[in-house]
Amino acid sequence: FGEATDKTMELFNDSLPFDKRLWAADLAGSKAYAAALTEAGVIDQDQSTKMRQGLSDVRKEWADGSFVELEGDEDIHTANERRLGDLVGTDVAGRLHTGRSRNDQVATDLRLWLRAEVHALRSLLRGLVEDARDVAGSDEAQGALMPGYTHLQ
Repeated sequence: FGEATDKTMELFNDSLPFDKRLWAADLAGSKAYAAALTEAGVIDQDQSTKMRQGLSDVRKEWADGSFVELEGDEDIHTANERRLGDLVGTDVAGRLHTGRSRNDQVATDLRLWLRAEVHALRSLLRGLVEDARDVAGSDEAQGALMPGYTHLQ
């Protein structure tokens, strides 16, 4: 462990190209956690305000496409934490991990992301069903012949 990590292993381990789609969920979870740290008295109101404003600024960068990924940003969590540290200082940013494991963060991010994706898919599916209903009810469809299958037999 005295030498730098081999470049091949870094490429194998870096997941940012895959998990950067979690940026909004990661930032939302971190913002909520910052509020919880404040309520628990772990960080003071000034630190909380800086942290939450910094997280909002990082969110704006992702949303408008100006977020700059750097070498060493191995995943969405390290990228967001690094950028938060750039904006508000590493002392304030580092407090965001107080009492929170990476596993907790990943589980929360995935749940938030999946909830948003399911909501979007539900809306798309509703639109598809409505379109199918409209086509089926149209005058052109009334005389159309449709093959019937029972379990594809």
